[in-house]
Amino acid sequence: MIELFHQQPPSLGNQYTDDRVLRSFLRRALPRDVLAQVEPDLTTMGELAGGELYRLHLADRLNEPVLTQWDAWGERIDHIEVSPLWKRAARLAAEYGLVALPYERTYGVFSRIVQFALVYLFHPSTDVYTCPLAMSDGAARTLVEARDAALIDRALPRLISRDPDRCWTSGQWMTELPGGSDVSRTETIARPGFDGIWRLFGRKWFTSATTGQMALALARPDGNPPGSRGLALFYIELRDDEGRLQGIRVNRLKDKLGTRKVPTAELSLEGTPARLVGAPNGGVRAIVPMLQVTRLWNSVSAASFMRRGIALARDYARRRVAFDAPLNRQPLHIETLATLQAEFEGAFHLSFLTAGLLGAEETGVADERQRHLLRVLTSITKLTTGRQAVDVMSEVIEAFGGAGYVEDTGLPTLLRDAHVLPIWEGTTNVLALDTLRALAQPGTWEAILSLADELTSGVDDVSLARAGVRAHTALDHARRWFGEAHDRARLERGARRLALTIGRSLELALLISHATWSLTEEHDGRARAAALRFARSPIDLIDDDDCDDTALADDIPIPGEALQGEG
Repeated sequence: MIELFHQQPPSLGNQYTDDRVLRSFLRRALPRDVLAQVEPDLTTMGELAGGELYRLHLADRLNEPVLTQWDAWGERIDHIEVSPLWKRAARLAAEYGLVALPYERTYGVFSRIVQFALVYLFHPSTDVYTCPLAMSDGAARTLVEARDAALIDRALPRLISRDPDRCWTSGQWMTELPGGSDVSRTETIARPGFDGIWRLFGRKWFTSATTGQMALALARPDGNPPGSRGLALFYIELRDDEGRLQGIRVNRLKDKLGTRKVPTAELSLEGTPARLVGAPNGGVRAIVPMLQVTRLWNSVSAASFMRRGIALARDYARRRVAFDAPLNRQPLHIETLATLQAEFEGAFHLSFLTAGLLGAEETGVADERQRHLLRVLTSITKLTTGRQAVDVMSEVIEAFGGAGYVEDTGLPTLLRDAHVLPIWEGTTNVLALDTLRALAQPGTWEAILSLADELTSGVDDVSLARAGVRAHTALDHARRWFGEAHDRARLERGARRLALTIGRSLELALLISHATWSLTEEHDGRARAAALRFARSPIDLIDDDDCDDTALADDIPIPGEALQGEG
């Protein structure tokens, strides 16, 4: 009898103890006593992420949210049933304090780093349950910053509760048909009532976390002017004391490319009771803390997805034989995985740098440079890591050959879910324009350049020092281009390349800094190898010969005489 070939699938171990990059970073970033306190939770979360949660993630692949609009007796209920994995993830998230940690401040300025280390482990095995968690964290910070004592007393203890039966999650309702990133076109109207409660009327086209207990929504108070300055932020509790939706109709769940476990819905607001958060014309200003937090969750999730994809591809490379040798002994496959690892490590360090900056800001210890960096890097980190995640995950799928294209391996889900990262909370282009505004603030460029100087100083290794010069050269070019591009159209055309150049330059500087530390403290050259490989990738993306390609973008003819003199 002929024995047929059997291909072993990739497997995962403890995702904390197996993660050199995370463990090395935490040894450097956290005081020893803090690391000793949090390591048991990190180890347990790592075991869950590579064990129970990963197995449930694979078994739960076909379970998607189900909307039941009517009960058997004709009553409108709009009940959304989520997947078993989401129910398990909700309890674990509360118990491990994935939203609570930065508000408890048990670890002081390091609380955000501890929080996001746990989030980073939790994220890729939980079908993007991090989406409602990110919005809940953003809502908590928004309410704290708004200093509305009544709302803080009502909602904050529930948003940050570690009791799964008491813990709330929050939605974030901004997107409407006329505008996604451009919230200035919001059509939802808010009308004040005699009881001091406002009523909202309108449609929200894309609302995630519709299964939460509360939401923060943008609306235009009746009579306010058009545009973003006429918007206000409102607090909504979705259900009354009997569990019935309050003036909310769930029209349908969205049929999305990815994040299919997230119950994203189209809603009609039909007199939904709401409370004003902040000023009646200060809605856009009020959501800044929320976006700061959710964009950071997006960045950490990007690094987390990359790490998961590479972990699976690396394990598979040990098990898969092609051309008479395992893939991890094939030079070209080794080259591919090494390149992906370097991209991931750059994204990881940039994300956790930003997490540390947020922690410093929230605990009141941030200096002026750190505040400038947090403002500009919130956008740059999100746009840089989001693009990296899509590129890396596409390569990961290819690293499995045909198996990567087969749904029941679970691999295609990783790529589809990663595609939300450059879109949610601001597309790459929208964040690039936000970067221009941040760079125009006095002191921002000085903060970026001084950070790069600090990261690359005291480097004895000749190759790392040479890589540091490349990072500085790119940043100097970026600043010079920004200063010389006086034409607004030219600035906007190049904004994406500018932001990515800054992001990748800082990733390289961070890799050099960590490699220098690791060589001395850990006697390990792997971080050095990552830095040098990253240094060989495109860093400076700025085009000095910028041109207006409107005709090419619109695909309209260019008369031949218009090309005379071009070379």
